[in-house]
Amino acid sequence: MSKSSDNSDPGVPADGPRGDLEFPSLLPVLPLRAGVVFPAEVAPLRVSRASDVRAVDEAEAGSGWIALAAQRTDSEEAKTNDLYQRGTVCRILQAIHYPDGSARILAQGVSRFELIDFPHVEPVLKARVRPLRDTNTVAVDLEAMRSQLAGEFARLADKSSHIPDDLPAVVSNTSNPARAGDLIAANLAISVREKQEVLACIDVRERLSRLLGLVAREIHVLETGTAEPPGAPAGRDRPNRTQREFYLRRQLRSIQKELGESDPRAAEIDALQRRLDDAEPSDEARKAAEHELERLRVIPIESAEHSVVRNYIECIAGLPWSKSTADNLDTTRARRVLDEDHYDLEKVKDRILEFLAVRQLRQSPKGPILCFVGPPGTGKTSLGKSIAHAMGREFIRLSLGGVRDESEIRGHRRTYIGSLPGRIIQGIKNAGSNNPVFMFDEIDKIGTDFRGDPASAMLEVLDPEQNQSFQDHYLDVAFDLSKVMFIATANQLEPIPSALRDRMEIIELTGYTDQDKLEIARRHLIPKQIEENGITADRVEFPDDGLLYLIHRYTKEAGLRNLERDIGSLCRKVARAVTEGSDQTFVETPDNIRAMLGPEKFFPEVAERVDEPGVATGLVWTPMGGDIVFIEATKMPGSKGVLITGNLGDVMTESAQAALSHIRSRADRLGIAAESFENVDIHVHVPAGAVPKDGPSAGVTIATALASLFIGYPVRHDIAVTGELTLRGKVLPVGGIKEKILGAKRAGIDEVILPAGNEKDLEEVPAAVSQSMTFHFVERVEEVLDVALDTSHESVTVRPGSSLPAT
Repeated sequence: MSKSSDNSDPGVPADGPRGDLEFPSLLPVLPLRAGVVFPAEVAPLRVSRASDVRAVDEAEAGSGWIALAAQRTDSEEAKTNDLYQRGTVCRILQAIHYPDGSARILAQGVSRFELIDFPHVEPVLKARVRPLRDTNTVAVDLEAMRSQLAGEFARLADKSSHIPDDLPAVVSNTSNPARAGDLIAANLAISVREKQEVLACIDVRERLSRLLGLVAREIHVLETGTAEPPGAPAGRDRPNRTQREFYLRRQLRSIQKELGESDPRAAEIDALQRRLDDAEPSDEARKAAEHELERLRVIPIESAEHSVVRNYIECIAGLPWSKSTADNLDTTRARRVLDEDHYDLEKVKDRILEFLAVRQLRQSPKGPILCFVGPPGTGKTSLGKSIAHAMGREFIRLSLGGVRDESEIRGHRRTYIGSLPGRIIQGIKNAGSNNPVFMFDEIDKIGTDFRGDPASAMLEVLDPEQNQSFQDHYLDVAFDLSKVMFIATANQLEPIPSALRDRMEIIELTGYTDQDKLEIARRHLIPKQIEENGITADRVEFPDDGLLYLIHRYTKEAGLRNLERDIGSLCRKVARAVTEGSDQTFVETPDNIRAMLGPEKFFPEVAERVDEPGVATGLVWTPMGGDIVFIEATKMPGSKGVLITGNLGDVMTESAQAALSHIRSRADRLGIAAESFENVDIHVHVPAGAVPKDGPSAGVTIATALASLFIGYPVRHDIAVTGELTLRGKVLPVGGIKEKILGAKRAGIDEVILPAGNEKDLEEVPAAVSQSMTFHFVERVEEVLDVALDTSHESVTVRPGSSLPAT
């Protein structure tokens, strides 16, 4: 802010606690219709007029300074001649914009100013201002006036409930008389005109004298109920509406007390006290709530603080501190319920039954924290509902997809306008019990930005050693979450932070086989869609060949969502035919399905395989389940260049380079002429280039494709390969074996080459699948080539004496 070397000139300098800050002489103006902001005051303001919102936006886009000037009238349209000439320059500390176009700002007063002129009126009202400095700041009796004013203000605070309890102490400890006066003026319940007179007065002695009179008047009003003390000067403003209501309510309570009538506010507070007693909160929570209850007794109902305190007490009283639902510990019944709702998923069912068994033997075990990981549509969310049903508990679901604000988990502190508890506390309050089944859906989609890290906030929630004293920012007291059974769901583990992943018991839900899908469709999907579409079971039939055709040619997924969607589409077409008068029974054969749903969407990958050297089939893991991928290699005249394409990540690119290096280093043993690598460029490509791919498990498949290319034998089209390759030719184990084998089965692959280290993983593969396939376990790439290359085709490139037979 600009300063003058002549401190005696009242028109140039600045006052207030931040007088060392400079602000522009041209500022956007925010007219105030019903208030005055003083220097050093931090004021929350609601901004609703479009012109005012533009002024806030202009200030935010600049240095954050804005000029606040009170209006002389309560006119909806602010005009320049309706503004008082003196106001306060403020800095915007915070601005919140609402969908209806309004905004709420937190402004800190810094300095008095005087309006000079208005160079700009549209689209934003801007004024040239000059700062004002306090005068008469060294009067000999100024300190005595400050001390007297502080004492009178303390008397007023004792009698008034709208003045914060700690403010008199702050005023008393403020040595600057001007600042003390502004603090008092900002908290007096006087009219806008009287506040403006105090603001416009730059003579500190005169300002304190005015305030002494105003404080004396307010004390007299509270003591006697009359508006003016004896000998008050004529022309003083009468109390405003809020003041009159406050005085009248105070007198009404006194009259009701004398008549023996009940006070509605007292009845309300008594009701809150009874609710608090019934809730049986912890000692810490009860102490906090009763403290706020005492505050509520003295806060005027018109005050904004009244609703804040009431909401806090109601929140504490509404929480189920000691209310639990009784667990149904009958494991036989629980097993029956789980089997009725879900087919297979034995690992999950066994874990729930184990918890119920422990619960029978021990009264208060810690709630398990499970994480279901699997492709979409495998029943993770519905499984949570089934678990709650089997145990007789309430079920709460919280979707974490896209959550980026830590306050969604921990709540907002009560200092913020519109603050609320976090969604965990809200969910438990709505459930009405402190031991529900609480599901965090899509925990792998949680985000992070400038508002905090929700994943870090989840660490305390999902830690059995800490969550018995979980502290929500809104409650500010501990709440016991140890009885809650937390279940998280995710499509993949990698995006979940390692510290959070370590706190959960991971249970993987892999994709379904064709037989699983047939069984689930008959038990659940078809009856559900028949009911939802208003038809009867005798109107439509789904034979096995039709369902398998629907599974193979119209869906390609590890889960069941698209299958259910297509069954629903067929049922809707049957419903339409029924409403048009048809009385036939629709049998969904492959021909009828094709006629109803249109052309097939997917074709067997077997048709895409060709008997040409340089093409190999690999196995991949995706968040949607296992699948196969074709790896192509070709050579062309060149200068030993290597090109690798297909939107591959760094790891997969390095695997391709390692595979080529190994094939070249073992060329003689493989029967490849050394000159085969001379004067040629090699191109390795993985189709579906729009899909990112990465990982080491394609190394053996790439080596197989390259060996096939240079040896001249094609790779068998009914076999798939997976495994990591080292430069020495060793085949290392990889992950996702179960998903990959299921993906191979869906694609029509009958034989799979796996690393020897993955033989143990076959135990997780459904017996019906593993028994219908052939597996080859290998330790070196030469073993892979012995099995994978189709030597029944003639090769013109293999050399006599190599380890591979020639035709």
